[in-house]
Amino acid sequence: MDVCKICSAELTRDEIGLTKKLINRGATEFLCIPCLAKKFDMTEAECRTLIAHFREAGCHLFV
Repeated sequence: MDVCKICSAELTRDEIGLTKKLINRGATEFLCIPCLAKKFDMTEAECRTLIAHFREAGCHLFV
């Protein structure tokens, strides 16, 4: 079970995928959506929009 490296929240596959997409594809530590939003000065809704965009574009991190 993967957890957020900042707040220890349990992670979803989408959160792991977004961390890899935004930070480093080879990442081994991941962030939850609230922590990713803070890190990149975005809203959580913007993070979810990015996930939907990447999924629609066929990114393999979001299948």
